[in-house]
Amino acid sequence: MEKLENYEMYLPSYSIGDRIYDKIPEICLPFGKKAVIIGGKTALSVAEDKIRKAINQSEIVILDTLWYGGGACTYENVEALRKNYAYKECDMVFAVGGGTAIDTCKCLALADGKPIFTFPTIASNCAACTNVAIMYNADGTFLKPHFFLKPANHAFINTEIICNAPTKYMWAGMGDTYAKYYEADVSSRGVELNHYTAMGVAASRMCVDPIVKNGAKALEDNKNHKLSHEFEETVLAIVVSTGIASIFLTRDHTPDYNSGLAHAIFYALTSLPQIEREHLHGEVVGFGVLILLLCDNQAEEFAKILRFNFSVGLPVCLDDIGVTREEFEKLIPVIPAMSDLNRYPYKVTEQMLRDALDKLNKIN
Repeated sequence: MEKLENYEMYLPSYSIGDRIYDKIPEICLPFGKKAVIIGGKTALSVAEDKIRKAINQSEIVILDTLWYGGGACTYENVEALRKNYAYKECDMVFAVGGGTAIDTCKCLALADGKPIFTFPTIASNCAACTNVAIMYNADGTFLKPHFFLKPANHAFINTEIICNAPTKYMWAGMGDTYAKYYEADVSSRGVELNHYTAMGVAASRMCVDPIVKNGAKALEDNKNHKLSHEFEETVLAIVVSTGIASIFLTRDHTPDYNSGLAHAIFYALTSLPQIEREHLHGEVVGFGVLILLLCDNQAEEFAKILRFNFSVGLPVCLDDIGVTREEFEKLIPVIPAMSDLNRYPYKVTEQMLRDALDKLNKIN
């Protein structure tokens, strides 16, 4: 194991609740008085007025509200925002929306050393609490992860707003969240881990247990716009637990222990137009976890996740993600060579993938 010294760790700071925006002045004023709000159009429509109302009697002034640019998180959108006068003059950034808008704001503010506060309006990923932005090319194709030393200064997780968001985001977010544990667990198997990686693997357990326990009830409550303990626990697992695990697992700025077979399957499937057009990231990753568990001979965990997927309607077969066996067969040779499997403790073979799919087909 390499010798480690002189490194830093910065973990997320967050507030959660249905009235948590009331804390904005108290938490943000130490960082300045001039803020710019940046986000997606739908997110701004549900959160901007609440933010402005919360700071109305404070010393914080909103210089302007800006659209993040639309589409994927790109360096082109970042550079366009960087030229904006209000951004240049602001002390801090209020990033509002889902992962794409928040990642754009992180790539802007964190690179410039400006304080940034995140206001997630959906629970589909951990962008509000993690220190990486997932960057895309201008044509929408994946480019790379852009790592930062620190996450945002603070995340304001408003459960009332998230509970009124479309259920598809939490639904897909659950699949991507429980994948964190299974991929970290397998990728780190048999390795003498340094402290931060071991902490990440340990923290990743909180990405699966609360989801399996509370996810079905949380999704039902989301559909009914009902705040509940189960809903809050699920939001925390998706937004906070995954963010903390990812920060520890990627401290060396590599995805070696932060990914695995489920994501390799997802990235291979994105070559099919129907995946990008009709399905969400976490939805497809949730299907990939079933293949991962079958390949890894984890019978009990497979049965648990299969039951959970059935209970919430996450995919349990290729038909559920609109992929034929013939289409999947053409992609099988690509999967074992993907970088997501760099740290796997064994070689994933094409036959293992075919056998896993055969087992899944017999169950369904």
